[in-house]
Amino acid sequence: MDSETKLYLNRAEDEYLLATKDLDLSTKKEVKSFFGIPEDKTFYNSVISHCYYSIFYCAKAYLLCKGIKTRVPEEHKKTYEEFKKFVVSNVLNKEFLKIYEDALNKAESLLKIFFYEKRKRGRFVYNIKAESNFFFAKESLQNSRKFVSSIKSILELK
Repeated sequence: MDSETKLYLNRAEDEYLLATKDLDLSTKKEVKSFFGIPEDKTFYNSVISHCYYSIFYCAKAYLLCKGIKTRVPEEHKKTYEEFKKFVVSNVLNKEFLKIYEDALNKAESLLKIFFYEKRKRGRFVYNIKAESNFFFAKESLQNSRKFVSSIKSILELK
């Protein structure tokens, strides 16, 4: 794995870590108290955003490993479209077969996670009150963990 791929994979892991800590900061009284944050303050929108970026950077790492670089403008759209090609062409399915018993479902679910989190980031980070996002923040953490750990396993096999 080259250094640029490792950089994006590290960024993906960092974003996931920040998401978990923002959830702690939103839900744990002792953490809020330690940092002097009011009990009614939450950071669920930040959790969703960090999870999305975790998935985005992980997808970029995978694409870099395949020799594909996406750049602005529309870097997020380009990254999604390029990643989608690997799922549609069953390239990811073959790699996931080594990691998961249910390769077809897992590869399809990765693409769905990436698309869903991309849409959700726009919907919930920009349009809805942060306090109503607890369920979506927890779901984003689960999706991000699944996506990043799966892609990281594939990249480490190379």
